[in-house]
Amino acid sequence: MPMGGGGTIEYEVEREWKPYPPAMRFIGTNALVTGAGRGFGSVIALGLAREGANVIVTYNTSKQGAEDIAGQVRSMGRKSMTVKVDITKWEAVRSMAETVWEQFGPIDVLINNAGETAKKQMSWRDITEEWIDETLDVDIKGTLFMTHEVGKRMFDRKSGAIVNVASHVIAFGAARAPQYSAGKQGVVGLTKSYAVALAPWVRVNAACPGWMDTELLRKRPDFTPEKRRWIIMHTPLRRIPKPEEVVPLILFLASNDSIHMTGNIVIADGGFTMPGA
Repeated sequence: MPMGGGGTIEYEVEREWKPYPPAMRFIGTNALVTGAGRGFGSVIALGLAREGANVIVTYNTSKQGAEDIAGQVRSMGRKSMTVKVDITKWEAVRSMAETVWEQFGPIDVLINNAGETAKKQMSWRDITEEWIDETLDVDIKGTLFMTHEVGKRMFDRKSGAIVNVASHVIAFGAARAPQYSAGKQGVVGLTKSYAVALAPWVRVNAACPGWMDTELLRKRPDFTPEKRRWIIMHTPLRRIPKPEEVVPLILFLASNDSIHMTGNIVIADGGFTMPGA
């Protein structure tokens, strides 16, 4: 059904987006972003660097992308290093945390961005045990291991902020891939649990983006022109944003601007999951 108080809007709304000048909220801090060699993670890493952070760029398969992002961070006058880590392996995460602390310094900000969307699965009918394990291992075990190993070190220092990247599927499920919704619900549970466990020294919050205009989304076989139109027509703000437009939410939750927030789950999807939308 068409929405919009000022009359019918048939399709996508064009809006010029201009970021505010960098506020330098992260000067002198060390930030670690998982899955930062490509996609949303790379944009988060650059956003942190623009505001003054030194950035540890972690990756599992995107080595060249990670090196490119680290180079861009350094070009801004910040420190950066790349670290390969399989976040689904606890010992690998523990070793990575020890290495970073020793070679780079304590981590002040952790962004758990790496996630698995079950991108090869286009229908719930196609679900396999392998794809279930792959998704839950990254989304739940990976987020838990990273939060635990980095979070306990932050706790001992009595300072830190963790932002977990979940998804708006926590509000309505994911018929295409039920394990994806289950994984992101698990991220929410971990966020709340560690927000209590690491209090009062470490804040833990979750950001839940909706669809973003990424290369990964555009390449999905089920993301047809009709699907895109349906999403936009059911989004009150009538558009699918670029990743850069969602990064400010991540930075807000990671910065002292949200100093009295922990255990919060913040959805940014243009109103798609708004009650009654």
